[in-house]
Amino acid sequence: MSGMEIERKFLVRNDSFKQQAHQSYRICQGYICSGHGRTVRVRRRDEMAFLTIKGPSADGGLSRYEFEKEITLDEAAHLFRLCEPGLIDKTRFLVEYEGHTFEVDEFYGDNEGLVMAEVELASAGEMVKMPDFIGREVTGDRRYYNAHLRLYPYKMWKDAT
Repeated sequence: MSGMEIERKFLVRNDSFKQQAHQSYRICQGYICSGHGRTVRVRRRDEMAFLTIKGPSADGGLSRYEFEKEITLDEAAHLFRLCEPGLIDKTRFLVEYEGHTFEVDEFYGDNEGLVMAEVELASAGEMVKMPDFIGREVTGDRRYYNAHLRLYPYKMWKDAT
């Protein structure tokens, strides 16, 4: 898959998303390189793996170019050895609501306590009806980017929010 990714990010205010989720899976991801808004990431999602390249954000963090390719688990294991320090460990829950899929990430390790939701859009102006578990919008707030969370985990700054 490649193309422009348009999404909004939100904090999650309660765990009602767990009862509404139709699917969940564990994700571990590392960053081969990240900087200047660009990232090269390796991700294991249960028994699948992906290599993803993302460009810098545009529109105040609403959109960015993304290229993603499925790779073998063996390739992912080798690429994880090249990653910069700090891995992201989370469970992703998929919630269908009013024609959109909300991806809710519950983080572990140094990011324990952080729960965020993302919803992908077809266009920047697309209207989205929000489920009741959606809290404050954090689209464009770099602190909530996974590449940032691996360097400055939530446990270091959660009391400042």
